[in-house]
Amino acid sequence: MSRVHQLKISVSGIRGVIGDFLTPNLACAFAQAFGTYVGPGPVVVGRDTRSSGEMLEHAVTCGLLAAGCEVVKVGVAPTPTIQVYVSEIRARGGIAITASHNPPEYNALKLFNREGLFFNHYERTELLDLYHQSEFRQATNNEIRRVVTDYDTPPQRHFKRVLAHVDAERIRKRGFRVALDGVNGAGSMMSTHFLSEVLGCELHAISVDPTQPFPREAEPKPEVLDDLRALIRETKAEAAFAQDPDGDRLAVGDETGRILDNDDVLALAVDCALHRKKGPVVVNLTTSSVIDDVAARHGCPVYRAPVGEANVVERMRLAGAVIGGEGSNGGIIFPAVQYCRDSYMGMAFLLDRMAETGQTMSELAAGLPRYYRRMGKMAYEHGRLGSMMQALESLFPGARIDRNDGLKLMFADGWIHVRSSNTEPILRLAAEARTEERLEELYSRALSVS
Repeated sequence: MSRVHQLKISVSGIRGVIGDFLTPNLACAFAQAFGTYVGPGPVVVGRDTRSSGEMLEHAVTCGLLAAGCEVVKVGVAPTPTIQVYVSEIRARGGIAITASHNPPEYNALKLFNREGLFFNHYERTELLDLYHQSEFRQATNNEIRRVVTDYDTPPQRHFKRVLAHVDAERIRKRGFRVALDGVNGAGSMMSTHFLSEVLGCELHAISVDPTQPFPREAEPKPEVLDDLRALIRETKAEAAFAQDPDGDRLAVGDETGRILDNDDVLALAVDCALHRKKGPVVVNLTTSSVIDDVAARHGCPVYRAPVGEANVVERMRLAGAVIGGEGSNGGIIFPAVQYCRDSYMGMAFLLDRMAETGQTMSELAAGLPRYYRRMGKMAYEHGRLGSMMQALESLFPGARIDRNDGLKLMFADGWIHVRSSNTEPILRLAAEARTEERLEELYSRALSVS
């Protein structure tokens, strides 16, 4: 089935294939709507390394200037760095020009409010209404503001926040040998500086040239990280990291060349955070129960939110969470730095924990409870969603049920989570169990209702 090249206008911004649907004119109009909504004042604009990024940066700048905003350009920068900077300088808002883990022909505008957060439900609805009605502010000649650039301060502000929560000197004294796959993305140069200069690691890096195209699939999944595995073996690295093009997602490899499961990476980060401060943990409904086990060791509660970073952040703020995230996509959210997925906090946490305990990355991972997980999808016909959910529920009459995001059925030794996709007529299916046999039983029985 071929990919449908279409523009997606959603609560988080706009995304599409460059030239086919996402054009400079459209980006300019959306930016003008954004500037109209947030009001006159500074708006931070940054981007990843896609070839279309500079073009869209010019278009977004025009739209914001037309609305009477001052544009603060930070150039190529990771999304979490942009979000930190928006909150640091008390800007009116921010726009990250990035399609994150999507293929290179895509691009997108990620929109942030004055706190550096994705808009809440009410803000998103108002902005989209304003965009569709095309009621944009038109600045007069005297109201047109300037464009300023700041390429150096944003990384420094971000690093300062991260380093406040680890023992950087302990990491530097240890002198870890680290491998990095930067996918030639927004974090390429910043990550090499962070690991080698800030944290004092002996760094061996690949794909850290922001002028070159992505050398692999943008999302850092285990199956696309063979080059990183080879680099670990070649350099005898003690830890390995891989990012996506905008630097918010993190994959982790150990000294044996094994790429850790993303849920386990989040669990290790949760353990690091709770060692420092006790408090609630928030993850989405598809994240592994290993989080519950780790939190229980520290006597801390776990709350669950619907899938999606904005949903997790909203629940974290309500709960006063110490840490949270989404295991399925390599997202670690540590609010003491910023309410956003942040690969830099993840790298610092794990290196600090290794330095503190003297354990290898594989030993840290081996200390986690073992679960078996599987994810997939199920097709369904229009009008059959309700009956399929009912049939699935009837297959497991003794299960505990959560309907906050599709249907989650929970058992003493595992769970099944089924939810409808926002973009296509499929159900996304995830299952987990304490044994492989039980996992296959749960997963195959769930598939039987399709």
